[in-house]
Amino acid sequence: MPALNVKTRWVLGLLAVTALLAKPAYDYHLARQARAAAQARYAADKAEFQRLCRDVAGYKFYRKAENVEGVLLLKVRHTGDWQDLMAPGAAFALEGTDEEYITSFLEYRYPSSGVNDESYFSSTKRKEGAIPGFSYVDVIDEKTGKRYRRTGSEKAVGKKDTSAHEVKRRLAEDPNYDLNVYQWTLDSVIAPDPPPRYAVTFEDHVIPEERARGLASSTVKVIDTQTNEVMAEMLRYAWGARQASSANPYPWLTAYKCPGVGHGASAATRQFVDRVLVPPGATAPPFPPPRHENRR
Repeated sequence: MPALNVKTRWVLGLLAVTALLAKPAYDYHLARQARAAAQARYAADKAEFQRLCRDVAGYKFYRKAENVEGVLLLKVRHTGDWQDLMAPGAAFALEGTDEEYITSFLEYRYPSSGVNDESYFSSTKRKEGAIPGFSYVDVIDEKTGKRYRRTGSEKAVGKKDTSAHEVKRRLAEDPNYDLNVYQWTLDSVIAPDPPPRYAVTFEDHVIPEERARGLASSTVKVIDTQTNEVMAEMLRYAWGARQASSANPYPWLTAYKCPGVGHGASAATRQFVDRVLVPPGATAPPFPPPRHENRR
């Protein structure tokens, strides 16, 4: 093979250098295109969420009932896989599940906490200003179909350590100082007939086209079982990341929600029901705005 002359070697070298320089530039161009496409998708998804908040999501209150001692829960929320884009219940990912969901309807609630969505906290602890919750909740066993009545109360579950300094001090001040350790406990018995007149249920919507955009929705309803009348309904949308990442491994837990609650997210359904079904000795809290976007 004949030796290359100087000019040819120079040209070939220049071409090699150009190719080396061109690849990073091309990679940068592709990265910019990918970022621009991602930003466009984000903007489109955000616009769709805002449209749904404005035109679709929100509350509808038709009728209220007073002096309601107990409610029937036709469904109970369960723990979900909040990494899963298609997880049912994603729109209520921050809500309490299982026993916590049931307990939320029995808890005391406290006056609206000043946020603009009229949300509030609830607790099993009775403190100053407490407003009673429902006296009991009937729950249908998903396996057997039997109806159980759930009630809750503080029960003694142990004794305090009488050798502890603070306990000694209290006993010295008051020989009748209560040494019991109390814990909120849920009780369960076969429910008597008739069942509660008013029921709460929900329907989680798993729509692939919505989920592909990081959107999830769920409808909650309060029903008069004697008339089959829907007394109120809430349609909530949530919008989060399209997929889990190392920076956000559980995107449904950080999703925006509409309508959301600023305080008491673990009892969001209870807060909705409080506006419709009012226990004895309680007053209905102020109505929230029809549509309110919130991280919770």
